Amino acid sequence: MSKYLDHSILEIHELLKSKQITPLTLVKEAFERIEEEASLNAFITLNKEAAIKEAKALENMEVDNVLFGIPIAVKDNITTKGLRTTCASKMLEQFVPVYDATVVEKLHDCHMIIIGKTNMDEFAMGSTSETSYFKAPHNPWDTERIAGGSSGGSAAAVAARLVPFALGSDTGGSIRQPSSYTGIVGMKPTYGRISRYGLIAFASSLDQIGPMSRNVYENALLLNILVGQDRHDLTSVAKDPEDFTRLLDNDVRGMKVAIPNYFVSDIVSDEIKEKIDEVVKFLKSQGVIVDYVDLPYLDKAVTLYQIIAMGEASSNLARFDGIRYGYAVEDPKDLEDLYCRSRQEGFGDEVKRRIMVGSYLLSGENAKVYYTKAQQIRDDICKSFEQCFKDYDLVIGPTTTTVAYHLNEGMDDPLKSFLDDVLVIPVNMAGLPGMNLPVGFSKEHMPIGLHIIGNYFEEAKMYQLARFLEKNLALDLNPKEGGK
Repeated sequence: MSKYLDHSILEIHELLKSKQITPLTLVKEAFERIEEEASLNAFITLNKEAAIKEAKALENMEVDNVLFGIPIAVKDNITTKGLRTTCASKMLEQFVPVYDATVVEKLHDCHMIIIGKTNMDEFAMGSTSETSYFKAPHNPWDTERIAGGSSGGSAAAVAARLVPFALGSDTGGSIRQPSSYTGIVGMKPTYGRISRYGLIAFASSLDQIGPMSRNVYENALLLNILVGQDRHDLTSVAKDPEDFTRLLDNDVRGMKVAIPNYFVSDIVSDEIKEKIDEVVKFLKSQGVIVDYVDLPYLDKAVTLYQIIAMGEASSNLARFDGIRYGYAVEDPKDLEDLYCRSRQEGFGDEVKRRIMVGSYLLSGENAKVYYTKAQQIRDDICKSFEQCFKDYDLVIGPTTTTVAYHLNEGMDDPLKSFLDDVLVIPVNMAGLPGMNLPVGFSKEHMPIGLHIIGNYFEEAKMYQLARFLEKNLALDLNPKEGGK
């Protein structure tokens, strides 16, 4: 089997331009790799026939951009016209959208080729991808461990080198946490940077699509084409075009970085704290100013997230009623029986749990007691970060409290799925950009990630620090070669 997909995107681009390979070469190699690594269960639906057809159509076209002809995977909660989109749920097992999400249109505009739809937690509700109706994806570094969630399939596909890129979505850490567990780069941009049109909603005020890749430069390349205001999404923001790779070669000397004390407290395992401390010492040796600071309300973020996310989920998932689209029971007794049994049979346990709790939180006076109060404290979290960014360029810390743990380890504890994301949830609450950068390995040789948080719309500065660390750490992040 050829190994063109192990090359950098720039190397692949030159091979395509010089006609040494064609897009079909890359597409065939991607499907060969997926077949070889089928036990990872990274994909729910493959787009083989259409991808091959598209690759052949590109053979006689001019290679006009660096992402031309590059295979990419898309999380299965992002709509793709004519290609099944399930949200990893029985409820949407047979759902085929009639339109593309805005981000998918942007991929097509650059002539990237969608290989398939990746596995995930059902309706993005979970932190391990084990709530998937199609069973959990596995971690390429240790197939007995979780790949994280909810974008676990996207993370596994990129980490295993099945595809160079994937799209994920992040509601409470669902890009960054699986990226940390699998040793890849994952970016959740500023809320509003990327259109959510075509993203099947979990919690609308928190959801954000983002790029997942093998390295920092390639992540920035993909973000370049995904951003932009969209008339279909009124929360998308109008910003002047920018190149997110522009600061990658800049020095970081004099940069000021804050580490919230909560991010390195006893909730984090010792070996992760030790690795982050090594990174901090290196940054200081390179002229970066690093201070430990106190940010209020970080310890309340999980509770606030539960209230806001479950409330919004109960509202968003009300549309799945067995009538308009999705799963519907046969021969219902009456309308109420159709509603009840379709939702009872169509949704998994975790989704039903969150719908029920969310419905309670939004009922009558509860909405004021819980949801409204949570939004007020959420505003205080935003203000605390805004105050911090008056004095510091970036905020850093570990992405996760532990390395990826074994499959089925936390399935009986509904709270664990929230606590897994305790360090990444605050970013969603504030609408800030956050990214994961692999910075080393545990004693068990599982990846450890650094969480980099930027001020609103300052993703380029985050990439600057990330690229500096990536270049100096020079980690081998290919699971097949064992890493180092």
